[in-house]
Amino acid sequence: MEECRMLIDGKWVKSENTITSINPATEEVIGTIYCASKEQVEEAVNAAEKASRKWSELSLWKRAKYLKNMATLMKGKAEEIKKLITIEMGRPLFESRIEVSETAGMTNDLAEEGKAYLAGETLPIDSSIYPNKISFTIREPVGVVGIIKPWNFPLQLPMWAIAAALLAGNTIVFKPSELTPFVGAEIGKIAQEVELPPGVFNVIHGDGTVGGMLVQSNVDMISFTGSAEVGKKIMQNSANKLHKLSLELGGNDPFIVLPTADTEEAVNAAAWGRFTNCGQVCTSPKRIIVLEEIADTFVDNLVKKVSQLKIGNGLDPATDIGPMVSSDQRNKLISQVEDAAKLGATIKLGGKVPPNLAKGYFYEPTIITNVNKKMKVVNEEVFGPVATIITARTTEEAVEIANNTRYGLGASIWTQNLDDIMNLMQKIEAGMIWINEINTAYTNGPWGGVKESGMGRELGREGVLEYTTLKHINVDYGKNKTRPWWFPYKKE
Repeated sequence: MEECRMLIDGKWVKSENTITSINPATEEVIGTIYCASKEQVEEAVNAAEKASRKWSELSLWKRAKYLKNMATLMKGKAEEIKKLITIEMGRPLFESRIEVSETAGMTNDLAEEGKAYLAGETLPIDSSIYPNKISFTIREPVGVVGIIKPWNFPLQLPMWAIAAALLAGNTIVFKPSELTPFVGAEIGKIAQEVELPPGVFNVIHGDGTVGGMLVQSNVDMISFTGSAEVGKKIMQNSANKLHKLSLELGGNDPFIVLPTADTEEAVNAAAWGRFTNCGQVCTSPKRIIVLEEIADTFVDNLVKKVSQLKIGNGLDPATDIGPMVSSDQRNKLISQVEDAAKLGATIKLGGKVPPNLAKGYFYEPTIITNVNKKMKVVNEEVFGPVATIITARTTEEAVEIANNTRYGLGASIWTQNLDDIMNLMQKIEAGMIWINEINTAYTNGPWGGVKESGMGRELGREGVLEYTTLKHINVDYGKNKTRPWWFPYKKE
């Protein structure tokens, strides 16, 4: 049986408290995870704090070089890492390979491009009022960053934060999900292999209790991706701690298909966007809103497309959809679908556990129509392979439906009409909008949402600057011994 240890101050350590990691496709035990005690969390934070000054004083170019070396190592270990991702969280090897490749590429690109993001600005000053003055800003690291990331993209989502935080000069205590700890530990191994100084990057394991310990510790910032409910608890804690926060929370993304869309393209996008990673994607199209006049054709074509997808173990190259990550996640999804059926929804496809897959946390790709606002599949974030179809009579009604959610992470619009594009992109309440595309991320494009989908951004200039503080510098280079506004005041 494999062991998953913690990396604290450059050493791999055990603990008394352990849990097991389970393969979601077979329900077999992968290995033992050593979970951090409160003392070990504090030890990791102290190690990061101790390493902070030297790391922040290292030149930006040298910090970027470490990131480039990490990216190179990820590419070299791609086969090993993609298999580990599939074994731990179930997704097909094809998708895991893409995650490793994209993560390595983004890490390398950030090391190349991110240095420019950290440049300060020279500020103009009215010399007739303030002569002999220079005013400018500089960017400084926040300090110690606690990073808590989820299981659905166990390499990519952590590295978005880790790479930006390290580049900006911060040290890190990272808690991966308890469902994908071995991938999290692999990031720690990569950090060691590129010879990051001890304490700069630490990895602790455990469930939400350990995450809570990290949030309540003396870190200077928390970067969290997860549910809105947990995000709110982190904010409540930070009211006392005054941590800086970056929160990417839940989503209930609309996918609006207008009559002017290329229907074949939109069907293909909906099938992939909703069912990739077994539907466990924060920005997948969870509410597919189709105009009435094309709804029947769209649904029929989507059912035909999705019914051809193969469910199975992600290690099988023929698999399109793997298992859900855990029995708890599947049970919640089952409850949401049963609630919809009870309230009158029509299940056009799926809606049950595959009878031929007794082992593992599998669930059939499901398409639901005739839904209403009372149903959980409309109001809640559905984190699994369920597509909810909502019809709208007009474009205006489609926008109203799209915005009728507490979330505002992403949205996609499908149309070939430029007027529709310009109209809807301004009216949809979301942090990201894709036009005739779905779920793409770029190194230089900011990622994040509005409303209860969180605050702050990952990726891009904005994502790097999240991990900095802004300092304003004022310099007077004149030789005057006084100023007109100093004592003694001029008597009028």
